[in-house]
Amino acid sequence: MIPFFQFSKRYISLSKEAENAITEISKIILIKKHTELQPIGHTCKTIYFINKGIARIYYFKDGTDITESFSFENNIIARVESLFTGQPSRKAIQILEDAEIVAINSTLLFKLYDKFPEIERLFRLIVESAYVDTINRIEGIQFHSAEERYKALINEAPDVLKRVPLKYIASYLGITQVSLSRIRGIR
Repeated sequence: MIPFFQFSKRYISLSKEAENAITEISKIILIKKHTELQPIGHTCKTIYFINKGIARIYYFKDGTDITESFSFENNIIARVESLFTGQPSRKAIQILEDAEIVAINSTLLFKLYDKFPEIERLFRLIVESAYVDTINRIEGIQFHSAEERYKALINEAPDVLKRVPLKYIASYLGITQVSLSRIRGIR
């Protein structure tokens, strides 16, 4: 849990009691590469923190596998639309490398909010940050070329090309693998 609490300090310092309460509702899980952490149609009831490894959120559109996002070490991943609505998600979470993940039971977490307002504040700040990242991603698609999106991804995650299959990177950028190869050749 130490990496999670180091991550949480970016937002707020938690009391020892709050840290202990989160630890009690969490568990460390080890997951093999190519495993679905949450399949399509699953109702999300867990917030995940990646200690080690990479995960992606993906969906199918017209039979095509589309990568929505990547999450690397020291990041949270969850299907928040399912988490907050209680509805099954049309998206899945897949592990791309052998991973060590902290699984936080969201039902129990939400019950801690009244007892520990600092925990509620922490997760509100995390969700706000994720929302801003989502808006920036949408605006990147709207206002930037594929080459600009590629450069931004490389700046944000320099080793992504070594760790993630090119087909997932291309789909994340909204381009074909041929276009990705062309862009990579220009650099």
